[in-house]
Amino acid sequence: MDRNTQRYTVFETALGFCGIAWSEAGITSLRLPDKTAEATERAVRRRAPDAEPGTPPPMVADVVVAVKRYFAGAVTDFADVTLDLDGQDAFFAQIYAAARRVGWGHTTTYGALTKELGAGPEVARDVGQAMAHNPVPLIIPCHRVLAAGGKIGGFSAPGGAATKMKMLELEGVHLAPPPPAQRAFDF
Repeated sequence: MDRNTQRYTVFETALGFCGIAWSEAGITSLRLPDKTAEATERAVRRRAPDAEPGTPPPMVADVVVAVKRYFAGAVTDFADVTLDLDGQDAFFAQIYAAARRVGWGHTTTYGALTKELGAGPEVARDVGQAMAHNPVPLIIPCHRVLAAGGKIGGFSAPGGAATKMKMLELEGVHLAPPPPAQRAFDF
């Protein structure tokens, strides 16, 4: 397989079907859970139209196992996964590197990532665009990047913001206000 050839596979997790594509250089795409294998495969093929179905090599097979563990609720770290982000905008690559440092059970905001990159508030929109175009969500944990004030913000994966909330809940992050400690007495 040469560097530009891509392969993909679709696999089932506790939350639905995921898809992963790879090249010789690393993971090129990850599709978060969808309801059917067919919908997942269509989405993977849209992102990687020249990719062919394939049997994952050991490094990719390890990522598939890790994704399954993640969606089963196990603490999982994707920081060492090798990615092939060839062709990505250089600034997006910096944003992705910063987002990858946000670990399990933690969140940040678009504004905080902007500050980490040494940029002004006008760049927060670019951070949002990078997250919306993230080719490997979960590995680059865009679900951990929130809007100002800790609001959930958008999410372009199947299920939208509800999927983002579910992923954060798997990690023990609860954004809804806690229930009241005591209810009013009913007389």
